[in-house]
Amino acid sequence: MSAQGPDFNDLFEQLRREVHGKDKKSSSSGPSFVEQIAAWSRRALIIAAVVLVVVLAACYWWFHPSLNLQSPQVCVWIVGICLVAILALAVAAARSIAKAPVFKRLMLVPGAVVVAIAVGWLLSQPFIPGNAERYASVLTTTDGDFATDIEQVDYADVPVIDRDSAVLLGNRAMGSIPEYVSQFEIADTYSQINYQGRPVRVSPLAYADFFKWLSNRDTGIPAYVIVDMVTQEAEVVRLEEPIMYSDSEPFARNVDRHVQLSYPDLMFDQKSFELDEEGHPWWVYPVQRRTIGLFGGTDIYGVVLVDACTGETDFYAVEEVPTWVDRAYPADLLIEQYNWSGAYQGGWLNSWLGQEGVVRTTSGTNGELGYNYIAQGEDIYLYTGVSSVTADNSNVGFILVNQRTGDSRYYALERGGATEDSAMASAEGQVQHLGYQATYPLLLNVAGQPTYFMSLKDAAGLVKMYAMINVEQYQSVATGSTVEECQEGYLTMLAADGLLSDDAAADASSQHEVTGVVATIAQAVIEGNSHFYVTLEDDAAGTIYDFALPEMVEIVAYQPGDEISFRCGEKIEGLATVTVSELI
Repeated sequence: MSAQGPDFNDLFEQLRREVHGKDKKSSSSGPSFVEQIAAWSRRALIIAAVVLVVVLAACYWWFHPSLNLQSPQVCVWIVGICLVAILALAVAAARSIAKAPVFKRLMLVPGAVVVAIAVGWLLSQPFIPGNAERYASVLTTTDGDFATDIEQVDYADVPVIDRDSAVLLGNRAMGSIPEYVSQFEIADTYSQINYQGRPVRVSPLAYADFFKWLSNRDTGIPAYVIVDMVTQEAEVVRLEEPIMYSDSEPFARNVDRHVQLSYPDLMFDQKSFELDEEGHPWWVYPVQRRTIGLFGGTDIYGVVLVDACTGETDFYAVEEVPTWVDRAYPADLLIEQYNWSGAYQGGWLNSWLGQEGVVRTTSGTNGELGYNYIAQGEDIYLYTGVSSVTADNSNVGFILVNQRTGDSRYYALERGGATEDSAMASAEGQVQHLGYQATYPLLLNVAGQPTYFMSLKDAAGLVKMYAMINVEQYQSVATGSTVEECQEGYLTMLAADGLLSDDAAADASSQHEVTGVVATIAQAVIEGNSHFYVTLEDDAAGTIYDFALPEMVEIVAYQPGDEISFRCGEKIEGLATVTVSELI
């Protein structure tokens, strides 16, 4: 090749560089996210770090998570912070090639924290060997004797309304105080408690909106509402010292924020609003702990009491809680704990495959948790039925759990019994022509027999009638327009079925059979229910007999001069309630 000819080596090297440069450009879509941040100036990075710290501090104050590694919420925060730390170290490595190996090794620390949290979650699962037995023992339940453990019902203390009816009555009482209605509304708390020996529901007032809070924040909330669940009387109780700490406070005096920041490392469960025996308002905060792994086996070991007026707080171990406190153990947690024992008492594998002896609490309407409360002495007991996981149409027993002490008792049904939903449907079927809806059953001890008691409400939510159903013999239903009338009919039904003891049967048979000729008949409406009042000829005592509709609807066919036969209870102040009547 001549000296003037082209240098092929140089041409080849130039072509190779051009091709390599094009391949590199085509394979790159631009700098990565880390490289973009690494390109920021030192000042921009410092500003970004300061903003991030301020945002995290503001989020902590606003959301106030528990600073406890067993809190799922705080662990989510830790994972988020670890991811930010990994990103920051990656940026630092991109900015300093010389120190990149050091920063990459440091990234292992937040990565290890994330892995540790994941392992803690894994060790909380029931399928880990030994965990199923631990879950089954979180709530210790002993067998009880219903007839001796549960006092026989005193109808003067039977709650006849549920939470929904209490809300209606509370709103009515609130409407009678116009100066409050314009500024406040009733909070949706409505805790059921035992107050001065009576079952009641209580709820504080709340600021109607943010602007009402601005107008009233200095004077606080002036009252709370109390609804007697027996007499159905609702009252707005004015306070000498106003409530300053509540849910409706948006900032520093928000009671959730106040108590969490006062005890930053404690984990709180559902709070309740309660009254001491002097009527002073308190917030009751159960304190959680985890007993299995990092997140499993939730239990209650203490209670924080918050004075709703002053904000003062006190911590009590659960066994030292004052007796006026009714709800140290939330209902949802107790049901979850019993379901653990019902599912895992035979091991985790049995809970899925064999399911021998596996039970669970019964569900309410729409698949929600089904439970109610029983007032006994100074305490409130949670009641719920227990059914086999393989059969939903009957209960094998029921449990009662003291919500202050956590003491749990199981009561087996020898012949099985109706579920709460079945009892409600049976009661509604008895008055289907009226379209009444049954409340969730309350469990009573009537003459030693476990008995479902429920109210029957009209479309407006007002209680119109009552029903009683024997838990084990649930084919027959006793209904009445008053509790006394329902009870008398129920005892008569039990006596006819041979379910009463001799003494109880004697009490039931104390009802009187009366035959006579109608002298007068008059109609009246009492509390929305129609009643016919009848007197008989040649009745020297002048007894007035009360026929309540729709139970005694056949009375409308009677006129003065007609002969009539019926059964009634004891005469009280010249008035006797009729339980069974028939045309002769």
